[in-house]
Amino acid sequence: MLLDTAILILALLVLAAMFVPALRDRPRWRAMVTPLASIIGSGFLVLGPILEVRFGAAAPLAMALLCLAGWLFGAAVRHNIAAEESPDSWGVLRIEELAQAALAFAYMISVAYYLNLFGAFAVSLTPWDTPFAARAVTTAMLVLVAIAGFSGGFRALERMEYASVALKLAIIAGLILGLAIYFSKTAVAGDLVVDAPTLGPWDSLRLIFGLIVTVQGFETARYLGKSYDASTRIAAMRWAQLLSTAIYMVYIGLLAYLFEPDPRHLSETAIIDMMRVVAPILPALLVAAALAAQFSAAVADTGGAGGLISEFSRGRIPPKLGYLVLIGAGIALTWSTDLFSIISYASRAFAGYYTLQAVLAALQSEGPRRPAFWALALLGAAMTVLGIPAEGG
Repeated sequence: MLLDTAILILALLVLAAMFVPALRDRPRWRAMVTPLASIIGSGFLVLGPILEVRFGAAAPLAMALLCLAGWLFGAAVRHNIAAEESPDSWGVLRIEELAQAALAFAYMISVAYYLNLFGAFAVSLTPWDTPFAARAVTTAMLVLVAIAGFSGGFRALERMEYASVALKLAIIAGLILGLAIYFSKTAVAGDLVVDAPTLGPWDSLRLIFGLIVTVQGFETARYLGKSYDASTRIAAMRWAQLLSTAIYMVYIGLLAYLFEPDPRHLSETAIIDMMRVVAPILPALLVAAALAAQFSAAVADTGGAGGLISEFSRGRIPPKLGYLVLIGAGIALTWSTDLFSIISYASRAFAGYYTLQAVLAALQSEGPRRPAFWALALLGAAMTVLGIPAEGG
């Protein structure tokens, strides 16, 4: 009871702090909110159990590699933001168009990812906690997003983004407090768990490739040009990645040694059962964070995909038709595969986009940075081809 109270108080304090005008109205903080919301959105909920089960005591190393990969691809995107004012060659323009098409495709899969996670968490604490019920909720939410897009209701929904991010960060703060106290008690009792990975080196690497979507989202800073200048967007992306890396490393560093890995019970909502042991209040808080985060992320990506499709087609395909294609693809994915496979598909799609961003950065750079960006493009291509799903129990 005391721990529940402490978690709730900390979450409320962080939530209140997020709405202090001195912070909320700072341009760099506002610019940072969008990429930060994407990076620590859905990934935070599914990544902990996956890494804990598949990597055991090496989970923090796997997390560090994911964050490093995200940082390197972020460096390519930041370079391209800085080069926006430079005249573009024909080749650069064509690759930029291809990158936009790749991002629109990645968004199509990520919306299915977000809302499948929404569906799984929505039913997780109810008597109807079944795959069919979760998919039914996901389908209903996909239809709702489509209706919002067609009716012009996105603008009102997007205004919820800051509140959603504030709630998510507040709950994450409470979660980490609960984990830290539980970790301390377990360590004092000598009951920390140190297990070997369940995968070999090659499959471990391929699984990391298939999880890149869980640290994805920093690229959204590039597309805030109408609201912020280049230097603000670059700084916002850099700080969003640094803060999210710190959060992820603390979270995985605590979680990795608290539970016996159980591949048979690896599921989309495994984090709820884990946190029920830590503090009774955490499952309900995590469900609240999941519902707010996944819906707002799905709305943002649906709007982004519709705009990109319209831009890529030079206006021949209106955003509303783009929404229809995206929602149709989301429903097909929902009923034909599982969330872990969707995560892998989304990761490979974003890796393809990052590959093109690295190619753009290589073409627009000189000196030692050019071969470094080409090497990064090769890494992105490998991720696109070789990433595998986590496979639930």
